[in-house]
Amino acid sequence: MLNMYGTALQSRLMLGTSQYPSPASLAESVKTSNTQIVTVSLRRESGDSLAGQHFWQMIQSLNVHVLPNTAGCHTVKEAVTTAHMAREVFKTDWIKLEVIGEQDTLQPDVYALVDAARLLVQDGFKVFPYCTEDLSVAGKLLDVGCEVLMPWGAPIGSGRGLNNPYGLRTLRAHFPDVPLVIDAGIGLPSHAAQAMELGYDMILLNTAVAKAGDPAKMAGAFAQAIEAGRSAYEAGPIEKRDMAEPSTPVLGKAYLV
Repeated sequence: MLNMYGTALQSRLMLGTSQYPSPASLAESVKTSNTQIVTVSLRRESGDSLAGQHFWQMIQSLNVHVLPNTAGCHTVKEAVTTAHMAREVFKTDWIKLEVIGEQDTLQPDVYALVDAARLLVQDGFKVFPYCTEDLSVAGKLLDVGCEVLMPWGAPIGSGRGLNNPYGLRTLRAHFPDVPLVIDAGIGLPSHAAQAMELGYDMILLNTAVAKAGDPAKMAGAFAQAIEAGRSAYEAGPIEKRDMAEPSTPVLGKAYLV
């Protein structure tokens, strides 16, 4: 069973909560996916309609763990301030830490990410950092107290899958005991299965489910793919070969003369 900051989890799927066509669609997708964790963005203003409060009440009714994020933050100060606000609003010390460094790709600013993670860990947060597959960055995040890493597969919302399987495989091998979550870029259930076959522990999805023609059905498809990929990893896949190897032994084969 997977463990994240002392919380035992059966599901290996996290689900984002933005961009769904309706609250009902979001709720159905969460239930179909069997996820135990959803990510939420802090709503700084609710407006006259109190939409933020209604959304939060709906999320609470789903009976899942809430992982607030610092989406849209570009500086250490902004990310840390947002995390403190989220802890007060959502009553949790979990935080998915995002510090964006490049606008077109939404690539993390890894320098600011490490600085922000250090400050938040010192203040009692359990940090889930959105990072790249860079080994040195991963090591620094662990050094400042992060116990989970969330490397991207591809740019957020791109649906490209795993842009750098070699780098992700290397990260898994280098940190065999650290929970690793692929965050961003997954577009198809086959992408998720590939990540799980590499030995990753969880997948975080949002756009691929929320913008699907049938979000709930897609959420279910991803849940099955993630389970299949994990089972394949645990079963021990065969190694790739450059040449063919007959599946039927030729020893003892009869020859006509």
